[in-house]
Formats: sequence, structure tokens, C-alpha cells
Amino acid sequence: MSRIVLVRHGSTDWNEGGGERLRGRADIPLNAQGLRQADATACSLSNRNVDIVYSSPLARALATSKEIALKCGVEAQTLNALIDIDYGEWQGLSLEEARTRDGSIYSQWLKDPRRVTFPNGENLAQVQERAVAGIESIVERHLGQTTVLVSHKVLCKVLLCFFLGLDDSYFWRLEQHTCAINEIDVWGDIYVVNSLNDTCHLKDIT
Repeated sequence: MSRIVLVRHGSTDWNEGGGERLRGRADIPLNAQGLRQADATACSLSNRNVDIVYSSPLARALATSKEIALKCGVEAQTLNALIDIDYGEWQGLSLEEARTRDGSIYSQWLKDPRRVTFPNGENLAQVQERAVAGIESIVERHLGQTTVLVSHKVLCKVLLCFFLGLDDSYFWRLEQHTCAINEIDVWGDIYVVNSLNDTCHLKDIT
């Protein structure tokens, strides 16, 4: 058996409340809250037998992964397959700006995200394809080990759909809060989701 611990990165200024924007490939750093979340997540994972940490190359994921690797005493590497979705022309827009700019696409995104390809960007199937290929490569490379993967909300959600045998129409039925932990056991080509969107380690973070 191998184990995957899938972690969403910590909070940024583009994640919060009225300031929320479509982040995608924009290289936004963690804010003070995100740094506290990363520290708490690292402390929680330090109690497990982690063998290696892989991260999206974007700064918010890298900072989270480096804190985890430091406290777990292991190496952290970047993996391009874990990078966030490419929102194309939508990157950096607020939700209201996206709705105003492309109302029909925005409505489709909320109703049936499988059918949306962002202007000059990606769709969920493309994100899942590259992410799954990366996961399969990692599992093969680290058989019998525990691997932490630090990535982004969209990518975590499409991977969880894959692990659960669901298509991307279930995208909006899965939540991934900042620095949530998901634990998946791998038995050959079978994925068993043991925990999903666990944020108990963040209960004292304000």
C-alpha cells in the first residue's frame, strides 16, 4: 500500500471574502493567515511517516510545501502537473467581473463545469488528465511510501473526483478549504479515500 496526502495551499489575499479573485497561474504569495495555516498543517503532518513532499511550482503552494517538508524532515520537490488551472483571460478577475464579462460562460461554469473551457485557458478534463498522469508517476516512483502533494482548489477537486470514481459533474459537490488535508490509500490501481477536506488542525487559527 502507498499513501497520498493531498493538501490545498494556505490562504492568500485573493482567497478571502470580498477580495476573492480567480487565481489560476497568478503567482500570489501566502498572506499572514496562510502562513499560520501552513505552520499548523506542517505540525499536524509531522506526526505521520511522510517520505517526500511534491508541490505545484506556484509561490502559495511552494511556501506551504516547504513548511511541511521542514517539519517532516524530508525533501520538497516541485511538480508541474500540480499547477493550478489556467483560467486564461479570466485570471485575476473577481467573480462579479467574470460574470459581467462572460455571463453565459459563467452561468455554464456554475451549472455544468465539465462543459467550460476558459477563454485561452483550460477545462477540467485537461486539468485532470495532467494531474492523474503526475499522480500515477509519483505512486510508481514511491511504492509503499507516504507522499504529500501540495496543490490548488480546482486540482484537488478534480483529483478527488478521480479517486472517488466520479466524473467532473460532481465538481461543485466537493469542498476544499485552504490547507485542507485529504488522505488516500493506493492499492495497485485502486484509490481509497480515507479523509476529505479535513481542517481540524486549523481550529485554533484565527
